[in-house]
Amino acid sequence: MSKLSTEELRQQKPSRDDFVKREKNKVVLILDGIESSHNIGAMVRLCDAFFLEKLVICGELAINAKKLRKTSIGTQKWVTVKEKKSSVEVVTQLKNQGYQIAAIELCQTSMSYLIADYTLPIAFVLGSEKKGVSDEIVALADLLIHIPMFGMGNSMNVSSAGAIVVSDCIAKLSV
Repeated sequence: MSKLSTEELRQQKPSRDDFVKREKNKVVLILDGIESSHNIGAMVRLCDAFFLEKLVICGELAINAKKLRKTSIGTQKWVTVKEKKSSVEVVTQLKNQGYQIAAIELCQTSMSYLIADYTLPIAFVLGSEKKGVSDEIVALADLLIHIPMFGMGNSMNVSSAGAIVVSDCIAKLSV
């Protein structure tokens, strides 16, 4: 069996005009203080891959556009990306609009993403590479979820964590 060519893959996609008219999945990714342009670029690709509503990058940003473009590999033109200073403000606004807020952070009361019950619309919050999700966001979250770690490390790359949880959510909700 041979791999699909780029042309065969493109033939499976809608036209660009049809693509921009489609309603996106009611899933938002919020990056709470993530600093790495590579991680942000990977999150842009994740949003495109799962046709997510938008990506909101929060905090004091010093994004390296070249690194972001390299990592996102052209998908940034298809993803709605917003930049905001306050993740608390973004989460509060989405919560008021009826979004379930799920913080991906290991806490005393967090549950494995494998048993989490997601409801749409939902916003996943991923924290900074150094500090994780802020305490203010943890306090606002409707759902605290973590990825079980079986190795010696206590965490994984934030873009990998986002991919695992978003994939699980989309599969469970069959959107």
